[in-house]
Amino acid sequence: MSSLFRSRGFLIDHACRILRFYHPRAIDPDGGCFHYFRDDGTVYDHTSRHLVSSTRFVFVYATASRHLGRPELLAPARHALAFLQSAHREPVHGGYAWTLEADRGCVRRVDGTNHAYGLAFVLLAQAEALRAGIGEARSQLDETTALLDRRFWSDDDGLYADEASADWGVLSSYRGQNANMHACEAHLAAWAATGQRLHLERAARIADNIVRRQAGLAGGLVWEHYREDWRVDWDYNRDDPANLFRPWGFQPGHLTEWAKLLCILHGHRSALAGDHGWLLARARALFESALERAWDEELGGIAYGFAPDGTLCDRDKYHWVQAESIAAAAMLGAITGEVRWWDWYDRLRGYVWHRFVDHRHGAWFRILTPDGRRYSDEKSPAGKTDYHDLGACWQVLEALALEGARGST
Repeated sequence: MSSLFRSRGFLIDHACRILRFYHPRAIDPDGGCFHYFRDDGTVYDHTSRHLVSSTRFVFVYATASRHLGRPELLAPARHALAFLQSAHREPVHGGYAWTLEADRGCVRRVDGTNHAYGLAFVLLAQAEALRAGIGEARSQLDETTALLDRRFWSDDDGLYADEASADWGVLSSYRGQNANMHACEAHLAAWAATGQRLHLERAARIADNIVRRQAGLAGGLVWEHYREDWRVDWDYNRDDPANLFRPWGFQPGHLTEWAKLLCILHGHRSALAGDHGWLLARARALFESALERAWDEELGGIAYGFAPDGTLCDRDKYHWVQAESIAAAAMLGAITGEVRWWDWYDRLRGYVWHRFVDHRHGAWFRILTPDGRRYSDEKSPAGKTDYHDLGACWQVLEALALEGARGST
């Protein structure tokens, strides 16, 4: 089965099956996309919209158009981007509403709080739209870059703050790595879309400060939560290890996601000033630490979270954790040429194929119990969209192309 998992045909077919679950049923003709789907594709909430899903649908359609060579997917990408700009963007203060209600073209902003995490995904959506050929995304990308800088960036810290009120009058004292990790991802996409060095340099600086400086405060691993001065906050959400955006505990999926981002940065190291040999070393270490602590030897899959003492604090299996680990393993295998990373890729892909992939209706299930059972028939509530799962297909395709190019030299 491993040779199948590593074939371009398998990955393209799998990506198409994921896409068919969402398209065209996700398109709301009155604007944007529906965000809530049951296992069979039924939309169970037609009005609620979340910034994370709105941005990720732009990513889904734009990247699918580019990787699959399907220009007809640019129309839904534009449709999703137009909703992001017209409905989520707040015209007076310039932020992006976190949640909305949209009913037959009428939009009501429910939560106008500004999140750096959300703006990172706005930037990612605009960058991927531009890469796919949607020219109007360029000015939007530049505007969002400036907004992030003006409202959240601290040059002294070399990182972004996390949350501000709708009118930007109050900046929360909470600091988090998750917003910065996705900002790193977004800047890498913006670098690919524009060639502007400021995006690559910002991505590298964020990565350095999180995976080396901040990780140095937490035993070499990436902790999630910090105080205003970027001291580790070991207690934030201690009683909520399954929080959707700010879970307590070390997150194995974020450790492997950082490994993936460091591999991407490693590929651009010739464009960066200084010695960046640490990128690959840290990618290896973070991936190994995650799998050593969270891989389930008995049942398969990677658990969601572990405590500072190494014990698992959430044993459930989340789709995105497996997807990011699949992408990281493939990229490490392609860069290093070491078989062990591809062995991890095959093991992870095999687990997902048998447990997470819905072979009847398409897409991946969202959360499974430790032994692989579903909690509900809600396949894709707000925030999912299979952005991680499709993204892993594209990244593995790129890893295979890199490995093929190296093998031909």
